[in-house]
Amino acid sequence: MPADMNDYFKKKQPSNSNNSGGNNQPPRNRVPKDDNGGNGGGRSAPSWIFIALAIVAALVFLKPFTIINSGEVGIKVRTGKFDETPLKAGLHFFIPMIERIIPVNTRIRLITYSNTETSSIGDDYDSKLSGGTGGFEGGLKRNPAIQVLDKRGLTVNIDIAVQYSLKAESAPSTIEKWGASWEEKIINSKVREVVRDVVGQYTAEKLPEMRNEIASAIQMKVKERIDTLENQPVLLSSVELRSIILPSKIKDKIEEVQAAKQDVTIAEQQKEKAKQQAQKNAEIARGEAERNRIVAQGEADKIRIEAEEQAKANSLISASLTPRLIELEQIKTQALFNEALKVNKDAQIFLTPGGAVPNIWVDAKGKEQRAVSAQQ
Repeated sequence: MPADMNDYFKKKQPSNSNNSGGNNQPPRNRVPKDDNGGNGGGRSAPSWIFIALAIVAALVFLKPFTIINSGEVGIKVRTGKFDETPLKAGLHFFIPMIERIIPVNTRIRLITYSNTETSSIGDDYDSKLSGGTGGFEGGLKRNPAIQVLDKRGLTVNIDIAVQYSLKAESAPSTIEKWGASWEEKIINSKVREVVRDVVGQYTAEKLPEMRNEIASAIQMKVKERIDTLENQPVLLSSVELRSIILPSKIKDKIEEVQAAKQDVTIAEQQKEKAKQQAQKNAEIARGEAERNRIVAQGEADKIRIEAEEQAKANSLISASLTPRLIELEQIKTQALFNEALKVNKDAQIFLTPGGAVPNIWVDAKGKEQRAVSAQQ
């Protein structure tokens, strides 16, 4: 093409019509050879300019290079055949019309199965560059919640989130085998299959109680099924069971059961509290009774001891009383009365039979009676 353009401009140069005088000048439309780099070399400069412009235009329009970013690998396709060695991050050239390079995202990606709208997160790379089928917003793909039939055939919605990434080493063979929709074929299909198998073993009422066991079973089985694939094309990071959405009737029934259980729990707590209070009161009563018994026993022992001591004293006194001692005591009492008669001569003294004391003294003058007890 540059040679044709050079010939075109050569033909446009004006010819020398005044070639008289026998001068053998070459025609102006021909470029003479100049071994010393004279006028011939100067007139060939435009050809190099157009060559350079053609090269720049080819680089701009054909763009025979691409840049692989960090977190991506490049897959070189030559005449429809995938190169098994992935291209790392950096600048890579290829032959237009024969080769092309497909950037594939190997960052951790997230698929959520939920009916709740959430904002997109992650990078801003085009999903088409990641080898996906679209529907991704910054590394986050939203799918509707997984509908599962429980053991009795009731519909339950499972809200779940899956984190995963494409294995860089086997990315070319993965895209070659599974195609651009590898995420739907590997991740989405396996997750839905496992969730239906696990949740379908329980009734809807049991799902909230068995949440931890269900989450562990889903995580383990999804990982097993993905890891058993040839070349392990995907690295699974986590499978998180976020919520279990039950039918409204089942949910209301569970809430009623929970409320009833709570009432029973409160009643049992009150019963236990009353029982503990009764035990406390019984212990207090037993302690009080034991204290009273000890006090009464002490009083009884005191009285018994006093009575025993008094009996001993009486026995000693009784043993010491003799007829002569009694007569002596009677004489002493009589002496006291005699002293009283000196003061009141009208008094009357009555002696009890047998000389026992006390005797009675009556003041006849004042007509007053006084009882005098004399005890020795």
